[in-house]
Parts: sequence; structure tokens; C-alpha cells
Amino acid sequence: MNRRRTAADDGILRVHKALRSGFGTEAAVYGTILVSGLVAVSSAHGETSLVVLVTVAVTVLVFWGAHVYAGTVARVSDRDEREQGEDVGVRAAFAASVKHSLGMLSSATVPAVFLLAGTTRVIPDGLANDLALWSGVVILAFLGYVAFLRRGSPLLTRVLGALGTASFGIVFVVLKALVH
Repeated sequence: MNRRRTAADDGILRVHKALRSGFGTEAAVYGTILVSGLVAVSSAHGETSLVVLVTVAVTVLVFWGAHVYAGTVARVSDRDEREQGEDVGVRAAFAASVKHSLGMLSSATVPAVFLLAGTTRVIPDGLANDLALWSGVVILAFLGYVAFLRRGSPLLTRVLGALGTASFGIVFVVLKALVH
């Protein structure tokens, strides 16, 4: 079902490829959802962008560390990743886990830039928090769209995929509106 790609599709794929090292993995999707939830909950209680930024940074680092640790433990003990009976060393398992989970860290980058802009008073706190929250929706939509574009899906399927993925972020926008 490979459709002919447009110049815009090729541009989107070039952007995605440039970001692919950590951005565009399941860890990036999970991290973006995590960051969106943190921003929504923190900012719904009127916290400054500095408090939201610190909350996001500390929580993402803890989750990333736990993800790397769990991945390392799983890879060291996973017989499916052993070739010809060789054990996977702790260093190799750790390196693979770090590489696999980079998306969780990269997913916090765009929201953190908006929060930093609020912290430094380049933009007002409330706007910084809102932009950080909505940036998660945009990132999720992008990741969903690209996933279906790479499969060669038709435009309608790509748009529905983008909306489906973005809906995880929209849940937090609605949650913040209800709480606030």
C-alpha cells in the first residue's frame, strides 16, 4: 500500500530522520506523555514555570534512570539477545539501554525550552506552561503522522494516526482545564 510521496512528505521524513536518534521511538512517545502529564498537573495549580521545569526535569531524569536500569537488567538476563551462548556484558547492556531510552530525555527538550523561556521572563509564566503543554500535543501528532507515513499509509490514515497519538496529550490539556 505504498503511495506516492509528496515533497512535503519527504521533508517531514528528513526532519524525522535527523531527530531519529532518540526522538521517534516508543521511549519518546512515553516520555512526551509523561512530560505532558507533569506540565498539566504542575501548572494547573498555578505553579511558576520554574517550579514546573524543575518538576519535569527531576521526574524525567528519575524515570529515565529507572528505564535504563530496567533495560540493563533485562538485557543482561535476556537469552534471546545472546549470540552463540555468549553472555551480554553489563557495559554492553547498559549502553544499549541508554541508546534505546534517549527518546525519554529528548521528549522533554521542547517543553523545557518553553518553560525556560518563562523562567527567564522571555514570556509570561502562564503562557510558558501552556506552550509546554501544547508542544507535547504537537510532538505526539508529529510522531503519529510519521509512523503512518513511513508505512506508506494514505493521507487520511496518517491524519487519523496523528490525531490518535495526539489525543494522549489532549487528555492532559482537558485535565488541566478541568482542574484549573
